[in-house]
Amino acid sequence: MSKMTKIEIITRANKLEELKSALNSIGVEGMTVSQVYGCGLQKGHKEVYRGREYSINLVPKIKLETVVCDVPVDQVLSVSQKVLCTDQVGDGKIFVYTIDNAMRIRTGTQGTKAITDDEA
Repeated sequence: MSKMTKIEIITRANKLEELKSALNSIGVEGMTVSQVYGCGLQKGHKEVYRGREYSINLVPKIKLETVVCDVPVDQVLSVSQKVLCTDQVGDGKIFVYTIDNAMRIRTGTQGTKAITDDEA
């Protein structure tokens, strides 16, 4: 069984379409995208609403998750960093995990065949 790797990218929401396009161009097709809130080095920011100042501790972001087995992880990291880097605090983080197994629920197929389109 080939090695499967999960890549989780947390970044600015306005970069989603550009990131999806760049990942598709290198062969990454399946992905899950969620709207999330979080804080890192930014520690949030202040906003004024009806004359009162409020601390916004959690900043809206998107989380894109994908599992790859044929596309090199280093290529996914390189392309993602190139697209997402603005040289500003808040560009985000990328996490890489080793996946032991996967299962396609409909068929029970396991391993890398569960995440490839060999069996539509």
